[in-house]
Amino acid sequence: MTLPVRAPLRALTAFFLVAVALVGPGCHRAVKPELGGERTVEAGVPVDFGSEAKDAPVVRWDFGDGSPPQQGARVSHAFPRAGAFPVRALEQKKDEVLGSATVTVVPRPVLRAMPADTEFAIFFPQLRGNVEPMVGFASRLMGEKQARQALEEAPLLSLVLRELRGQPRLVDPEEGVGFFTLPGFEGTVGLLGVTDASPALDAVVAELESAGARVTGRGAGDSVRLERLSGAPLLLFPDRGYLYLVVPDTGEADGTQEASARIIKAQARTGGTAPADELEAIRTRLTGMSGPGLAELPLLNELKPKVAAGNVQLFARPVGDDASAGIQGVWAALRAEPDRAELEGWVASDKSLFEGKSAPGSELLGKAPAGPIAALMVSIPPDELAKLVFGAPGSERRIRTQQRLLGEGLDEARVDKLLGALRGDLTLLAYFDAAAFYRNFIKGNRKPEPRGSLLFQAGLVHPEPVRDWLTGWLQARGQPFEVLEGADATRLRTRVMEQPVELTFTKDRLMVQGGESLQARASGDVGASLRERFGAQAFEPGHLSALVDVGRLRAELQAPQDVPGVPPLQLPVARSLVGAMMEQLPPVELVFLDFAPEQGGGRFRARVELRSR
Repeated sequence: MTLPVRAPLRALTAFFLVAVALVGPGCHRAVKPELGGERTVEAGVPVDFGSEAKDAPVVRWDFGDGSPPQQGARVSHAFPRAGAFPVRALEQKKDEVLGSATVTVVPRPVLRAMPADTEFAIFFPQLRGNVEPMVGFASRLMGEKQARQALEEAPLLSLVLRELRGQPRLVDPEEGVGFFTLPGFEGTVGLLGVTDASPALDAVVAELESAGARVTGRGAGDSVRLERLSGAPLLLFPDRGYLYLVVPDTGEADGTQEASARIIKAQARTGGTAPADELEAIRTRLTGMSGPGLAELPLLNELKPKVAAGNVQLFARPVGDDASAGIQGVWAALRAEPDRAELEGWVASDKSLFEGKSAPGSELLGKAPAGPIAALMVSIPPDELAKLVFGAPGSERRIRTQQRLLGEGLDEARVDKLLGALRGDLTLLAYFDAAAFYRNFIKGNRKPEPRGSLLFQAGLVHPEPVRDWLTGWLQARGQPFEVLEGADATRLRTRVMEQPVELTFTKDRLMVQGGESLQARASGDVGASLRERFGAQAFEPGHLSALVDVGRLRAELQAPQDVPGVPPLQLPVARSLVGAMMEQLPPVELVFLDFAPEQGGGRFRARVELRSR
């Protein structure tokens, strides 16, 4: 029998040739380096390339971002900035490309650089497009010199200002800067996104030293320990594209020791280690942080859609009494333009604010003299208003109020009636009287003292306790007053600071008018004009709304062309002098605030407008 040997011989020959190729001198070329494929990573976060396997080739790694190549079978590299970078593995002695992959680098969001248990944070989400508007507004508000001086006193922010002046770029404009607090730590942590940690760290150290701090040592992870003039310690260190500055609160000489004890106890409760040094414990905590940090906190993701984006953002979660009251968290955004800044925020609650109770609106705003320079309206349930005015039941402020009233001669029953007398609505209007102002300034005591009128109205459940208390209060101080009893109202008339004051009590309200007469002003629906001006139901029932209109004050100061009793030639001089004094004040045109409960929480708004250039 003849054996078919040709095919097996050919197979054996091929197998032998392959084996020689695998074990021969050139075998290392057959094992390619591991690049990990196309991927997206965050700036500043170390990325691994290659393999730790025994047969992994040692190659030269070119990361495509301008940094020096590294050599090794396995290396780690942090890309300093966002972009798409071609990473190549090169043969050691030649430029032969053994493998390549594109790594897409995105900015590391500032919220991912903060721990998930952060209690309070205020931050620029990214520097580009956000810092300039805020610096511009602050410069208009405070003056450019004062604004920059205030910002330069904060070491991390001073580095940002250097970037705005066009100095060598150290910060990452696509990343953020901010400050946050942590549970168990009495102090603040600042952070700033940087492109190159080492020179950025040196720059901040130089800024701190110029402010009087001194370096006391260097530690793990390129950290730098410093001491301020007051003796308080600081710790500066880099981590994954950010610089962190840990600033403990040290109100007393032994504040650091007490704070260290607090954090050690806190870590012991959570099962963590307890480093002897509080600042090092914070560094260890932050550098050891993994995961998305604060960025994917469920509460934060619930809050974000409630508020439009802004240049500066704020997050806070309740602690202590606020947490027990059902408040879950606060999210707010501040938007700035050269002549205006607006704040919008949301307070999340797991139960209805004010327990879902309503409150009456303002009767005074419906018909009041036109043109107030300030307005305040509070419309909340009676129990909540009593807490706001006198303190919550059982609180220290409520107890002090009760003790003070008892000391004035009221018995406990009358004190309880007085504390429960408010109906839930308060309104205050302030008016400026330019003619009276100039008469006093030119012919009176020659001082620029305000002259005008105040109107105050409060809804009352029981007017008698309030009337009796006010009468007793005036008598106890020897304040002269007269009482006028009418069919539907009781009036008390007196004088305060040489100005007439009249208090009117009806069956359901207290009305106070003090100062100059308002009879010359036309009356109308002031509330409607305020709502038209500010929208979103401001100055409506259920709202807390406030306004200070400095622009109207300026206009009224410049309006008088003739004031009875004032020499015609002196009025223009006085107007110019007062105008010059007003120019020395911050250029604020108006300040507006509003808060109202909504389903699932409450919304607050604030606006500051500056005078036109």
